[in-house]
Parts: sequence; structure tokens; C-alpha cells
Amino acid sequence: MNASMKLSLGPLQYFWPRAATLAFYRAVADWPVDIVYLGETVCSKRRELGFRDWLALAEELAAAGKEVVLSTLALIEAESELGVVRNQVGNGRFMVEANDLSAVQLCRERKVPFVGGPSLNVYNHRALAMLMEDGLRRWVPGAEQGRVLLQELRGALEADELAMPELEMLAWGRLPLSYSARCFTARALDLPKDQCGFRCIDYPDGLPLATREGEPFLTINGIQVQGTEVIDMAPEREAMAACGIGVLRISPQAQGMEEVIAHFRQTLEADAPPPALGARNGYWHGQAGKASLAGMEPGKAA
Repeated sequence: MNASMKLSLGPLQYFWPRAATLAFYRAVADWPVDIVYLGETVCSKRRELGFRDWLALAEELAAAGKEVVLSTLALIEAESELGVVRNQVGNGRFMVEANDLSAVQLCRERKVPFVGGPSLNVYNHRALAMLMEDGLRRWVPGAEQGRVLLQELRGALEADELAMPELEMLAWGRLPLSYSARCFTARALDLPKDQCGFRCIDYPDGLPLATREGEPFLTINGIQVQGTEVIDMAPEREAMAACGIGVLRISPQAQGMEEVIAHFRQTLEADAPPPALGARNGYWHGQAGKASLAGMEPGKAA
């Protein structure tokens, strides 16, 4: 049993219709999660909900007792996108998850604390220490940053008499592997990016990509590439606790989220972790946390 750990619901990575998104988050208000991340992190063209809509949802969820964090885009390419980040950072109430160094810069200028998102490139303790000086209070490591790297970072920080920030780990969902200025979904459908027709709304859990032999390979989600398997870190509860992980992040999916949330609540409250629902992962076990980027399929153990 590890009652000190918290559950978080990460930002919605896919493009869902407005009504479905609103209904989903209103259901979240009654689910046993402690932290909810809100906002568009993948593509600024996904405008079913605007900043004011996300802020209104944040107020509703906060009233239901949730800690709410506003998540920023992972790849900022235009001044209009930076303007949205300024609004998020300057909201005056809710913490921000900075997924790009532009967001970090704005948080530093305003002297507001922030969560360091998984798309920030942090590979050594000096980079992490600099972000902590800028206001980082919680860090969500990326897909290539597993147990071994976290242990190395902790040791290096302690040698400099610095404490590790609160750690949050992706515990359920497809691993986000990369981002690009190119829209992979538009390309797959033979559409120009600027005339994509917002077709990723047709794929509420991403567009599966297979090899020429028909084997599942990756999942494409607009400008984002994900692993194909849904990883489940529940069996690693004790190892994560020993590594200092304080928050388990669950990534939203179109179906079955209540069951997933109940699975992880049981993970935290039971004497022993329950059997896995998803695939065992490789990024947690890999040598120096890099196994999933060294040719091993996402979801496979080292």
C-alpha cells in the first residue's frame, strides 16, 4: 500500500469533439484522481475548446476538489501560440505545465512555479537544477528517461546538496515519442498540413501505423508520434516509490477510463499491486532509461 502517492490525469493528447471533451471532464470531477491537467499540448489548430473553455473547466474541477494544472503546447511555432501560453502563465490561479522552454521563460519572468512537462529536454542534473532555479516544482520525465537515469540524477543533485523535485511518471497510456513541424496524420491521408480538415478528430485514440508486413508499429497523432502499446506501470509500484515517484500520470483515452482509474486507485491502496491491464513497458527498465529509443519496441521489457 502506498497512500502517499497521488494519481493525475494527464492532458488530453488526442482531438475530440467539443461535446465529448466537456462530458469527459465533467465525469472526471467524480473520479478518484488528485490532479487534472487541462489544455492542448499537441496542435494549436485543435480549437474545439479555447483558453476560456479550459479555464472554465479548471474552475469546475477545482470546485470538485481537484488540483488543476494548465498544460502548454509542446511545440510552439507562431506568435499566436505564444500568446496562448502567456494567457496560461498569467491566469493568476492555476499552476502551469511548461512543455516548451518558451513557457519556462514566461514562468521565470513572472516568478511563478511550474511543472516541467515530458517534452522538455532534461538529461543531466545541471539542466534540472537550472529549471528548478527558474521555478520548476514538479517534473514529468519523458519516455527515454527511466529508472536508471532518475537514480543518476538524484545522486548528482544530492552531491551538489540539492533535493530532487517532486516526480510524476507516465503510468498509463501510449508513450509520446516525438514531435515534428510536419503533421503525420495529414501526410498519411495525403492532405496538406494547412488544409488537413482537422481529420485527426476521426481518430480518438490516434491513427495506428503498421509495418509493410501488417505488424503494429507506431501510433500517429497529428504532429506527434506515439508508441503502439498502452503501457501499464501498476506492477512497478514499489520500484517507483523507491525511486521517489510521487505522482502516477494516467493519459486519457476514449474508452474505459473509469476502469483504468479504478485499477490505479487499487494500485495505490492494495497491499500488493493488481495484475497489469496494459503492456509491460521498456522505458522504465531500459539501460540508462534509453532502451525504448534504442530499437526496442515500446511496451517491451528490457
